[in-house]
Parts: sequence; C-alpha cells; structure tokens
Amino acid sequence: MKVILDAMGGDLAPEAAVLGALEAHREFGTEITLVGRGAEILEVMGKHNIRDLPKGLEIANADDVVDMHDDPTSVIHKRKNSSMIIGLKMLADGQADAFVSAGNTGALLTGATLLVKRVKGVRRGAFAPVMPNKAGGKTLIIDSGANVECTPEFLLQFGLIGSLYAKKVLGVENPKVGLLSNGAEDTKGAPLQKEAFALLTGAAQAGLINFVGNTEARDVPLGAVDVVVCDGFSGNVLLKSIEGTALFMGSMVKKVFKRNLASKLGYLLCRSGVREMMALLDYREIGGTEILGIRKPVIKAHGSSDARAFRSAIKQAVTAAERNTAAELEEALQRLAAVKEQSVHD
Repeated sequence: MKVILDAMGGDLAPEAAVLGALEAHREFGTEITLVGRGAEILEVMGKHNIRDLPKGLEIANADDVVDMHDDPTSVIHKRKNSSMIIGLKMLADGQADAFVSAGNTGALLTGATLLVKRVKGVRRGAFAPVMPNKAGGKTLIIDSGANVECTPEFLLQFGLIGSLYAKKVLGVENPKVGLLSNGAEDTKGAPLQKEAFALLTGAAQAGLINFVGNTEARDVPLGAVDVVVCDGFSGNVLLKSIEGTALFMGSMVKKVFKRNLASKLGYLLCRSGVREMMALLDYREIGGTEILGIRKPVIKAHGSSDARAFRSAIKQAVTAAERNTAAELEEALQRLAAVKEQSVHD
C-alpha cells in the first residue's frame, strides 16, 4: 500500500508532514512518497538526526506550493508544479493508492475532481467527516462543506454514497441514514429537504438505502443515525457546532478539575477515562476528511495538523484504499438510475 503525502500543505509544513510520515511508516509499514521541495524535506530530516531516507519512503520534488489564498479554479494551470497538483497527478496515473494533503481545501477538491476524477455517475464529490457519537459508534456527516448549494438529487446521492462508505469502511452492517432538518416530522424542512426526503424515501422503498427519515442536529452526536445527509452549508455549520461544543466542554472539564486540591485528586483517579474521552474528540486522532465520490481516496487533513494528525490521516488513507468502494458505488448508482427510469415509465 502506497500513500502520496503533500509535504508542503498545512500550517506546520513541511516539518509536521515529514515527521508524521516517518511515524506512520514506523507504525504501519506504509510506503509513502513525500511530494514537495526536496531540500526542505531533507533539512527537516537532518534537523531530527535522520541521515538516510528509510526504505519505503521516497521524495518527489515539487518546486511550487498551493497557497491558502489561491483561487481553487485556477491552481491546476497556475500551480501545475506545486506539491498538491503533482501529487494528485501521480495518484491519477496509478503511482499510489491514496493521497493526503492539509493544503487549500477548495484547491484539493477541484484538483481531485478534475485530475483523479469522480466515480462514474457521481454528480458531486463530498466531504464526509466521521464523528464519534454517544451510542459508541461513529456518525458520517455528508456533505460538510464541498457543495454549499445542492439539488435534491445531490442529497439523494450523498445518502447512497455515505451509506456504502459506512458499511464498507466503518463496518456498519445496515447503516441508518437520516436527513438533517429542523424537525423529525416528515413535513419539516425547506423545499430542498422536502424534495430530498421524497427521493430518499423512494430509494429506501427500492431497497437501496436504510433511510429512517429526518434528523435534528441535536440527535446527531447522540448516535440517532449512522449517516446524516445535508447540503454543504448546513453540514459545515453542524460540524463546526459539534467541534466548538466539544472544545468548550473539554475546557470546562479541565477547569472543574483544577478548582481545588480535592478536584485535582479526583482527576488523578479518573485520568485514564478523561484522556480516553478527549481522544475521541481530538482531530489529531481522527486524521482527516475523505472526499467521497472520487475514484481513489483523497484525504483532506486539518490545516493545522501536527505530526500526529498527519500520521492518523495516512492511516485513514490506507484504510480507505484497502476497502475501496469505487466499483460498488458505480454499481449502486446504476441500480439507482434503473429504479428512477422504471418509476418514470410507471
């Protein structure tokens, strides 16, 4: 299994990316190609007393870097010698199984769409972060920001794509799919949600998806569904709200434990449990967000990723590559198209 890593993407590049790659290679034995300015990559290694490139790691030189302020629609042509674009082209050419970058989100989405290409039949690629939930499982949020404006057909596909991913990659036997809305009743939602509700219901009746209806935002972290379908705007607001609440609660827990000597002693007694809880909410342990609907796994790591976060993103990329859903997704979309065609004739 080989992963291409954009060594120049992210706030802490290239050091965090290089150290994360070394850590992932040590732990998982993953073959990794670091794409970026070779001299800077070697400088980081020298700084940490690494004289020789470990077997299984290689460097592909790229002189340019995609800036966080670059226009996503023009980077393929204006930044064709950048680490991101060269890495995506290498992935498209079959030189690796997956790609990881903490760089410009819009540029990564555009590059993945135009260079690596979407699975046949997919209308839009979508960001699909996975969040822990109270039920002890994980909830996939699709879409969380790639498509701010959506059609009902987009949301229908998101439900199908998310369901397949949850089954194949997250190991959920029969994923429950919910549609994010302002109430659980069937009649809730704006016109977009109401039309999408009807399409998702039809897909469920055809046996293509386990759609359980509308889902309120508060029920998402409680584990009411395994996949929550939303337009990119609503999904991004949902994701950031959950992240902000988690940070707030984490800071409050720390404040409580630091209150006095008795609370500090209490922390010592339940330290392992607190650490376990905080790890569930730590993006460094989660890794990143896969762009679902692309032919090969493309992982968007957090812009402020440190070495640990890059290591986790690489692990996530390997898992996604091992359980590649492209062929099954294409087949599922063909079945969906057949069902829609049949309903038209009926």
